[in-house]
Amino acid sequence: MDDTLKLNKSKLGTKEYWDEFYSLEKKNFEENPEDTGECWFSENDVEHHLVKFMEEFVEDGEVDWDASMLDLGTGNGHLLFTLAEEGFKGRMVGVDYSEKSVEFANEILKKQHSTMENLSFYAADIFSRDWNPRPFDVVLDKGTLDAIALSGLTLENGQSILDAYHKVVEKVLKETGVFIITSCNYAEEELIKIVAKGELKVLKTIEYPKFEFGGVKGSAISTVAFVKK
Repeated sequence: MDDTLKLNKSKLGTKEYWDEFYSLEKKNFEENPEDTGECWFSENDVEHHLVKFMEEFVEDGEVDWDASMLDLGTGNGHLLFTLAEEGFKGRMVGVDYSEKSVEFANEILKKQHSTMENLSFYAADIFSRDWNPRPFDVVLDKGTLDAIALSGLTLENGQSILDAYHKVVEKVLKETGVFIITSCNYAEEELIKIVAKGELKVLKTIEYPKFEFGGVKGSAISTVAFVKK
């Protein structure tokens, strides 16, 4: 892996941090059922952009309304709930290595979205060779790679998490399936360098508002869609 893609280790990359974070969010939800937790990248209206992005795929015939979806690092499940509310009705699964986040997402599902029988959440280590779910039409990552990159972990074979990431996505994505990743730590070009190394090819990107600093233009958020070919 290119050293320029490595991020400094942070507690935000640890399971302990997210277990504690979602334990608190679950407690807040139990005290106030209207408090369903933080929506990542809400300041950039990312979920609105992702929904529109998905609708474009439907219009273009690349994705169906009943497409199966897997959300990697689902957190409180907010993205899947939003997509289901917007009309996507296929099998939707959220996975996270934090058992506490999964407990929280399931609690929200039970108390606020009990009619969404196509949704489910479970805890999983996506880098485990024993994790082999049925492939999905669409795989989503909203900020999960960001957290993974902050862990500084390597796999048993010595391979870095970043180097192994694209293989994880390829394993759980159907042929011609779509993978959509959103990051606040990596620019479009960097995401492409990390992901498009095997069967995944760039399909589309989302254009977010640009800022300019020191004569250089950029965006605080990057979203890239890939297709498996």
